[in-house]
Amino acid sequence: MKLSIIGSGYVGLTTGACFAEVGHHVVCVDNDPKKIEKLQAGQIPIFEPGLEALVKKNVAARRLSFTTSTEEGVAHGEVLFIAVPTPPQPDGSVDLSFMEKVAREIAQYLDSYRVVVDKSTVPVKTGERVAQTIRRYARPGVEFDVVSNPEFLREGSAVEDLMKPDRIVIGGNSDRALALMQKIYEPFVAPVLVTDINSAELIKHAANSFLALKISYANALAEICEASGADVLKVAEGIGADKRIGRGFLNAGLGYGGSCFPKDIAAFIAISDQLGVPFDLLKEVQRINARQLERFLDAMREALWVLKDKRICVWGLTFKPNTDDVRSSVAVALVERLVAEGARVTVYDPKGMDKARELSFAPSVEFATSPLEAARGAEALAIATEWAEFAAVDLAALREVMHTPLVFDGRNLLDPVAARDFGFQYRGVGRGLVEPRG
Repeated sequence: MKLSIIGSGYVGLTTGACFAEVGHHVVCVDNDPKKIEKLQAGQIPIFEPGLEALVKKNVAARRLSFTTSTEEGVAHGEVLFIAVPTPPQPDGSVDLSFMEKVAREIAQYLDSYRVVVDKSTVPVKTGERVAQTIRRYARPGVEFDVVSNPEFLREGSAVEDLMKPDRIVIGGNSDRALALMQKIYEPFVAPVLVTDINSAELIKHAANSFLALKISYANALAEICEASGADVLKVAEGIGADKRIGRGFLNAGLGYGGSCFPKDIAAFIAISDQLGVPFDLLKEVQRINARQLERFLDAMREALWVLKDKRICVWGLTFKPNTDDVRSSVAVALVERLVAEGARVTVYDPKGMDKARELSFAPSVEFATSPLEAARGAEALAIATEWAEFAAVDLAALREVMHTPLVFDGRNLLDPVAARDFGFQYRGVGRGLVEPRG
């Protein structure tokens, strides 16, 4: 089928490449000429495992192309996916101006039946607004349908998530549109859930909010574990073995971050308030999440007394491993707080360094080229992102380069017993303080 993706950011580019991989002919549209020039030149603006090879393969096969022209995208695609940003506003609600603008542009160029798909994460009832906007600005008599098809991509495994989805959600009220959507997804072996548009739009916000709730539950447990002398990893393992609960996302640490969870939880709270059904449980999830960084900093202050002028190494800048995304990263927030208190901070991240250099704290920190270089002379090490490279570090070499053997493990990445045996004072999250022998 001929498909167009309007918006070639993280979701749009990955979706377009994967659709092309299964045989569809895809045009990706974006209003940023520099981004399109890079994509046309074979340069991928984001790091995502497997994406670059997929893009280059399908461009070479002439199944994937890029343009700045919405008119060209509308002319090409039988189905038009809208995958533009939906950023948060100061009150937590969603800025839908990009969605509205694209809906108007699509209406301007419609000359025959198209299916318009909301792929971006949007508040419930957005599909109705998109349909109203297209109807208002399209020429009389032109037919179209609006469908909701939320994405469930995890940064760091987005290609696999799209090629092997655990479910496909399609929300629509037109048999004609639903038939086309099911044809698009025929090559993907996964259960297809067909709903009304409003239910499909709610599913994405509800799913992300529930995952964030599990993380905050684990972090609340971590406080109880520290107070009682229990190990949160063992507790999580015990409750996660129950198939009704599951082990996933029961990981205590610095809290959730990134471009999705904080925005989506805030949006769902705002949506619920606007509907007159306040979602107080999610407000508590936010509060617990915010408290985690404060607790971590308190532990550092307790051990170091004063953070000012202390040489502190931070491993990790991205909000999770296997991505270069530093947006709303708790690791970045940690660095910002340490810099604000006058610490001398050295940072290292396998993929996030270039984007971090664009952030406001960059002139105040030192960027290292390896974990051990970052730790050289450090009075404390803070682990803020769970990269496999950090878990595999040579603890003997780490002890040798550090000035003071203090490790604050914000992701419970290292083995406390191994750290103790190599002479470190180790503090994880929900695991208590482990002192070195002797």
